This record gives sequence, structure tokens and C-alpha cells, in this order.
Amino acid sequence: MNFRCPFLVMLVSILFLSEVYCQSYKGVTGISDTSYSTKNAYNHDVKTHPNIKIVSEFHLETVKEKRNVVYCEIGKRKLNLDVFYNADKSYSKQTAVIVIHGGGWRTGSRTQHYPMAQKLASLGYVCFTPEYRLSTEALFPAAIFDVKSAIRWVRKNAVAYNFDPNKIAIVGFSAGGEMAAFMGTTANMPLFEGTSCNLDAKSNVNAVVDIDGTLSFVHPDGREGDDSKSTSAGTYWFGYAKAENPKLWEAASPLSYVSAQTPPTLFINSSVPWMHAGREDYIKVLDKNEIYSEVKEFEEAPHSFCLYEPWFSPTIECINNFLTKVFNK
Repeated sequence: MNFRCPFLVMLVSILFLSEVYCQSYKGVTGISDTSYSTKNAYNHDVKTHPNIKIVSEFHLETVKEKRNVVYCEIGKRKLNLDVFYNADKSYSKQTAVIVIHGGGWRTGSRTQHYPMAQKLASLGYVCFTPEYRLSTEALFPAAIFDVKSAIRWVRKNAVAYNFDPNKIAIVGFSAGGEMAAFMGTTANMPLFEGTSCNLDAKSNVNAVVDIDGTLSFVHPDGREGDDSKSTSAGTYWFGYAKAENPKLWEAASPLSYVSAQTPPTLFINSSVPWMHAGREDYIKVLDKNEIYSEVKEFEEAPHSFCLYEPWFSPTIECINNFLTKVFNK
């Protein structure tokens, strides 16, 4: 289903009504939620996968870093990102990679993917790890606006960091994977651009890597939105349970917008089937439009697999091979 034209007015109404409603929504506490961290994920997963090892930050002589760079200011709120790049001057125009962290749109941190950004930078990529407003601070589509603003900032800084502005890939894990796919399917759509920061640049990306990120919030094979035991991450993010506002949940799904304009996409998945609900439907649209895609599944891997060995290294290899193929790097 594609909402680009027929449902534009409906979507605008949904989003504006949601924004008004969410000003007082109980989930917007203003208090950081630190429940999802690499350490906490490890403590959970090591019980069933005793041989896993957390991947720590690398200290590589060839990789230079700039941390806490402001990419957008919304009122008094400064949104930061970090830059990781290779100091080897022999590289010509490089490829940019924006890495979006997970955590159910409510928790998690960009610092969890510093190892991924550092490792990719060592291979010649220019990597960026932006923060975005979580659902404790602002609800959907605020995080979407933030990530699009980050993409625009990255594109505006192509010369400064020596990469091709037409070679920008976005990599996301879990909630970040959902947003990565959303970036790929809603490129430059005014409805989702927001009104703050870097509006003189385009927000489209040229490749997508979705690591166990939701493709549809309403797919029958998915599980997001089950509030029977506790409030789901999706309900916290949207401010409405799925039954209360199903059209909003559908409107937030990347699968609703996949089209001939969607860039090449790599899906890297765990053994958790509901984390890739809708993937085959998504790929059918890509195939119909002759858009390149790949799928890599790690059998028996837990959802947070990309934070650990033995899956971190093959994940990096898979991303590098895909981007090399797409961009002829």
C-alpha cells in the first residue's frame, strides 16, 4: 500500500492530532530510560548464548573522531552526532554511513554503535552516529524529523569530510533499522521532513541496511503493539495503542511507502521471525521495480546480535560487501 498521494490529507490530520494529544501523553516523562544498554542486553542473551562477547570500542590509529557535533537545535535542545573517518589521505571521494541506534524508540544510545562506526571507518567509510529524540521526550514523528535532519546535515558536509553526497547509506539496528527503512521509503516527503534544521539539503539516502528493524507495525506476522502485559514500545512512541489509532501505526510503517524510488536495501536478521515481518512483501516491491536487495540471516542469533561476537565481524563484512557492490566503492 502506498500513501504518497491518496492519503496525504488523512496522514496530515493523524500526525497533527497525534502531536497535540502527545503533549500530555503519560509516556513523555522527560526522564531518560536506560533500560536498553549493551550490558543489559548481554546479561539477558548470555543465558542462552554463553559464548557471546561484547564488542568494545576500537582504538585504531587510522581512525579519527569528532564527538558531540551539533547537527540541529530545536529551541534549547541540541542534537548531537559523532564523526568517525579514516585519516589515510589516499582515499578519493568516500561513502558516508549514518548509523542509527535501537532501543524501541524509547531507550538505547548512539554510543552502542561506536564499534561499528569505528570498524567501518577503518575500511574507508565516513561514519556518523546521530542521537534523536526518544519517546520519553517527544513522540512520533519527532525522531523521524531528527534523523532526516541528520541526513541533511551529513549531505551538507560532504566536502568537509571528503565523501560523495550521492553515496550516503543509512544503517540502523532494531528501532534504528525501522527508521533506516523509513528514511529509504519516504525520501524528501514534505510530510516527514519537519520544519527545523538543514532544510536547504535533501534527506534521501542512496542505500539502506536494516538490521532486525520493523518493516510494518500492522503486519499479521509482527508482534509490536501487544499491550496485554505492559505498554509496548510502539504504543509509547505513537501515544496511541494500535487498536486506538491503527491508521497511525500503518502510516509509520516503511512497508506502506516502499516504491520505485526506494534505494537498494540489505536486510540483516536474527533468528527472531517477527523482527522481519513484512520483509518478503517489501522485497516483492523492490523486485518488481528491479531494485537490488540482499538478505542475510544469522541462525540462532538473538535480537541484539550485532553488538556481540561471533556476529559483529560477519555483520561488518556483509555491510561492506553490500555497499561495495551498490556503490562500486
